[in-house]
Amino acid sequence: MHYKTHGTCSTSIDLEIENDVITSCQFTNGCKGNTSGLAKLVVGQNAKEVMERLRGIPCHGNTSCPDQLSRAIAEYYHS
Repeated sequence: MHYKTHGTCSTSIDLEIENDVITSCQFTNGCKGNTSGLAKLVVGQNAKEVMERLRGIPCHGNTSCPDQLSRAIAEYYHS
């Protein structure tokens, strides 16, 4: 799925989930080291657990790239 982020330096997240496991995650823009590291850490992890762990982490304002990933996962399950 393609998720357009809000309130972060990253502008979107491309995410694939199969059988509740994140199989692919890629951020567009943002802090390259942080977003690349985050994406590598979550691949192979249970998507619902990742969603819970990352929800609500602040950076600039009330959201962050990890929080936006949490919201992308939530949208995946609600679409």
